[in-house]
Amino acid sequence: MIYSDIAIAAFAIAVMVDLFVFKTSMLTRPAFWTSYAIILPFQFLTNWWLTSRNIVMYNPDAIMGLRFFSAPAEDVLFGFALLLGVMGLWEVWGRKGFQRH
Repeated sequence: MIYSDIAIAAFAIAVMVDLFVFKTSMLTRPAFWTSYAIILPFQFLTNWWLTSRNIVMYNPDAIMGLRFFSAPAEDVLFGFALLLGVMGLWEVWGRKGFQRH
């Protein structure tokens, strides 16, 4: 599996878990999109800094080639999946009253 495949799978899994497992419908909520709009510029800034200085490098054969501010599109997909997953877990644990054992 190449990086693109993993990123697309992470994106798809996050969406499916949100809709069918957690049933939080985060994707329909303004709070999710507002959070994403706040986080995305910082993700771009961090990815730009890391990739433009060759601190993080990607094999051109493992990515689609589409870049945003020097970072591969796959990183945007991963960021989206991570935010959706974390917000979904936050909601689910809040509903169930997350308890420590």
